[in-house]
Amino acid sequence: MTPLPRFHRLPAERQEAMLAVARAHFAEHGPASASYNKIIEAAGFSKTAAYQYFDGREDLLAAVLDDVLDRLLGVLGPWTPAPDEADFWARLEAGSHALVAHLRAHPDDLALADTAVGRAQDGIWLGWFGAVVEDGQRLGFIRTDVDPALLAGATAAVMRAADEWALGALRSARPTAQAVPGGEQVWSLLRGLWNGGADGGAGHAH
Repeated sequence: MTPLPRFHRLPAERQEAMLAVARAHFAEHGPASASYNKIIEAAGFSKTAAYQYFDGREDLLAAVLDDVLDRLLGVLGPWTPAPDEADFWARLEAGSHALVAHLRAHPDDLALADTAVGRAQDGIWLGWFGAVVEDGQRLGFIRTDVDPALLAGATAAVMRAADEWALGALRSARPTAQAVPGGEQVWSLLRGLWNGGADGGAGHAH
């Protein structure tokens, strides 16, 4: 589901204003409970006008979640090849901390991050992790005996679990260094996945 073409013809600031209002409502009341009528009223649209831009509530929610995901990926930025393993880990950790800092500063994104990431099963989200895995393989410390798409999916799953862990701490106002997706426990999980565990799969193609 995507916005109707007329939405994309609105000025960028008008699009963002409407998505911001919707994001706040979905964050406050939950993706399943927020009122479409209250959202469009708060955004300054009549119901007739709103249906020129979205087919309905689920269409608007999808647009909001896509926007949240774009905002999170914007914080991470595109993954570019690292010169060495030390720089790789430093940038991965810096990205994780930047993401948590963004979520602390943007509570609406924090409230919707789980849902936004959870619905992004493929495409640009997995593409980001695919680029990370490919770079680690190039540097020689990520195993090559597993299909790259499977390894990227497993990496994304580990990071999603780490995100949920950190987001739970943020919501309960108990953030700790270990609860940030970038804490040593998370990196230990990734090293185990990427190194092939006991079979010593790192860098060995079969």
